[in-house]
Amino acid sequence: MSSERQTRGLDHSRPEQQRRPAGVPARVRRGISVVAAAAALTVVAGEAAAATARGSQPSPEPGCTAPSGKQPNGKQWPAEPPMVIDPGAKYTARLRSTCGTVTIKLDAARAPRTVNSFVFLANEQYFDHTECHRLTTEIIFLLQCGDPTGTGSGGPGYRFPDENLAGATYPAGTVAMASTGPDTSGSQFFLVYQDSPLPPKYTPFGHVTGGLNVLRNIAAHGTRDGSDDGAPAAEVVLNSVTTAQS
Repeated sequence: MSSERQTRGLDHSRPEQQRRPAGVPARVRRGISVVAAAAALTVVAGEAAAATARGSQPSPEPGCTAPSGKQPNGKQWPAEPPMVIDPGAKYTARLRSTCGTVTIKLDAARAPRTVNSFVFLANEQYFDHTECHRLTTEIIFLLQCGDPTGTGSGGPGYRFPDENLAGATYPAGTVAMASTGPDTSGSQFFLVYQDSPLPPKYTPFGHVTGGLNVLRNIAAHGTRDGSDDGAPAAEVVLNSVTTAQS
């Protein structure tokens, strides 16, 4: 698959829907668009992948547990939240999932509005019980999460501007926002488990400091339909997402 085709899948073309970033193969770009406003990141899986995810009942993979069955609260807000963090402080996030825990160092200094939104949504328990709906395993390597609908088209009801894009790269461990185009970040984000040649279009706002092996284990099981861009075969549900000032 060409890299241009994959990037295309990362961006979404309409609000709350993912679309692939330019420069990455189209199919991959389609899934990456995660949530700009609801679906920001071309990293998010496309509607076809979402349909596949809705239509199957995967069993827990080795190392994963069955989800609790609780549903996301699906709250919506009319506007970006006011600043609730100190951009000069250090923050960490802990994603406890059915397949293990991932710890992230958040970069409030370089992406204050993005980290502020992430902390706000975590405090509102917005991410709790949400499914990570997209996995890509060729050319770009990421797991996309943050959509309470699990379709790749959901979001918190607001969008905010891109940040920290100058010279942005996406090595293993990067955590970045999915989007449907410029300044369309919302709640969807992706975690890079292997160096990925994405264009500097997705706000990097953190780095995995623990649990990269969890992401790689999820990726090792592939996708539900056997493609290189679709819903993970492992049912990855975020039991809780919490943040703390360190």
